[in-house]
Amino acid sequence: MGDTLVQIAPHPRLPEWARKGRTHFESLNRLKSGLRRLSLHTVCELARCPNIHECFHRGAATFMILGDRCTRGCGFCSVEKLHAREHGAALDLAEPANVARMAAEMKLRYVVITSVNRDDLQDGGSRHFAETVREVRRALPEARVEVLTPDFCGDFEAVARVLEAGPHVFNHNVETVPRLYRRVRPQADYRQSLGVLEFAARHAAGALTKSGFMVGLGETAEEVRELLRDLRAAGTEVATIGQYLQPARRNLPVAEFVEPRRFEEYREYGLSLGFRAVFSGPLVRSSYMAEAVSEEALA
Repeated sequence: MGDTLVQIAPHPRLPEWARKGRTHFESLNRLKSGLRRLSLHTVCELARCPNIHECFHRGAATFMILGDRCTRGCGFCSVEKLHAREHGAALDLAEPANVARMAAEMKLRYVVITSVNRDDLQDGGSRHFAETVREVRRALPEARVEVLTPDFCGDFEAVARVLEAGPHVFNHNVETVPRLYRRVRPQADYRQSLGVLEFAARHAAGALTKSGFMVGLGETAEEVRELLRDLRAAGTEVATIGQYLQPARRNLPVAEFVEPRRFEEYREYGLSLGFRAVFSGPLVRSSYMAEAVSEEALA
């Protein structure tokens, strides 16, 4: 009896509208050199963002603090894992000042700061996060600052600590619909993330609240609409929606490439719920064009 052939469904091909040109190597290398000089990291590099050439060319970057490895292992993310034997590793105490120095050298008018998860630290790294915001605000008093924080394991004191440093925009991503959390964000909790956003909306002292998520992971259109309703009910004012792209082989495969018209439908639906801005498109990322999105929300 002959061997049985098993048919394996091919992964969907990347459509043209989800592709991004890579042409600005000189700008890319120049900015990378400046970042390495100060031992700084960006989510643009570590998460393999498709917009990195464009953003680095126009002098924009999202600083990633608390190290370059994460205590979590989300299915969508290419950031390396911090091994258990390394838990409790000391933070770079010069990092807050160096982020501020680099932002000043780049002459940024809008500074975005995010971080890896550091669940191994008692405060989740929130004091370091807050100090980075304060250093940037001292160095660039006219600039606006956006933070993209982890959930701090639901510790609202940690969230408050970051808010007290005075960011203009507080961002925390829910990433996907609740049904897919076990596969996409196994160490996170959907309701906990909504709780972080709701707390920030009540305590942000005038700061915009923002959240983002990906599509193309196997969610339905109704689940996306329900997610948008949940975010709005939690007080979120700005939403970003982008296409999930598999950053490395070890990450989850793409289930679907969502057509641009559906991104527009999601944008219109979000605006109908009362969001001040909804940035939705295949190559949208949470920090992509953050200054323009913030200006739209404040218009």
